[in-house]
Amino acid sequence: MAKFTGTGMQQRLSGFMEMVGKVLGSDENRASFAMYVHGLLGEGARKSIEPIAARASGDEKRASGAHQRLHHFVANSGWDDAPVRLSVARCAIAAMERQAPIDAWIIDDTGFLKQGKCSVGVQRQYTGSAGKIANSQVAVSLSVASASAHLPVDFELFLPESWLNDPARRLKGKIPADAVFKTKHELALDMIERAAVAGLPGRTILADSFYGHSQPFRDHVDLLGFDYAVGIYATDTMQRVDRNGRRYGALRSARDIAHALGKQSFRKCTWREGTRASLSSRFALVRVVVPRDDGVEPRTEWLLIEWPDGEKEPTRYTLTTLPRTMSKKRIVRMTKERYRTEQVYEEMKGEVGLDHFEGRGYPGWNHHVTLALCCYAFLVSERVSAFSPSARGTDQADAICSAA
Repeated sequence: MAKFTGTGMQQRLSGFMEMVGKVLGSDENRASFAMYVHGLLGEGARKSIEPIAARASGDEKRASGAHQRLHHFVANSGWDDAPVRLSVARCAIAAMERQAPIDAWIIDDTGFLKQGKCSVGVQRQYTGSAGKIANSQVAVSLSVASASAHLPVDFELFLPESWLNDPARRLKGKIPADAVFKTKHELALDMIERAAVAGLPGRTILADSFYGHSQPFRDHVDLLGFDYAVGIYATDTMQRVDRNGRRYGALRSARDIAHALGKQSFRKCTWREGTRASLSSRFALVRVVVPRDDGVEPRTEWLLIEWPDGEKEPTRYTLTTLPRTMSKKRIVRMTKERYRTEQVYEEMKGEVGLDHFEGRGYPGWNHHVTLALCCYAFLVSERVSAFSPSARGTDQADAICSAA
């Protein structure tokens, strides 16, 4: 990451930190916040408390005091994460919307690989970060996205029952007394509800098949008034619907429906111009209903199927309530927005130390993640502003170098 040497950028960073400082309140919190943010945004292989304090102090004699102040601010201080996350989200979203409207919210999860057993929430569990079962913490995230930018706005740490049902582990992990077990689906819905109450823009929820396979998850999203475009499993069953809205044929799996259509029914669609080549594949779109056993009339939805050239089987299946009047190309583009989340996770871990926290407590983990969200929100603001027509010919056009 480039150093923050430009006068304009330094001024914008100072203004950004002043805005967050008003939410944090005390002068001590503001000073610690400024030190930590400069540590996360600056150079250095490790971006946890001790190396940040050492780099900030520049003197071994003063490093211990700086470390103690930062440790208290991150691990023990009682400031509230939610208003800080919301304030930086609104700031970055305002910059994003000057370039393009927010059109989707993305639910996903990521892993934080760990060596020991003492970090709150850690256990052997599947994480996409490793692509296997590994000793890790897992967190669910909510991001907002436009056609040109992607911004994580909230995270929830998944707390396994093995932690919540063990009083000794709860105490050591500083888990709040009112914390109860919640599935990743429930954590995701909590974040969606909070963002909706806060009035963040965006009316379509995107998620992979882990979330989309769950009918209760889809029902809850629909009840909240959102459209969705979520992955499902090839084995999920449904029934075709004709142009007049009538069901026909037997219940069939998504895979069987795809094969019944035949490869000739799939058409090429390009959803984005990549840096090296156009991103395209072959898709089919059919109307379906997913039958229910609770007496509720099922929704009529689109089943979007992707079957790339050269593949023996379709590779992805998506259920979506996006409007019937929306073109297939727009539906494909919307659905594909969620695939940028993995790149964002990599950037947050590599650039602002999202997974570098070495403490063990629940409050400290949340504070560190909040500070990483602050830094990434600032970088997103700089990035989108650099591409703004009004930024041409100004020092802000160089901001992209620091946000890349």
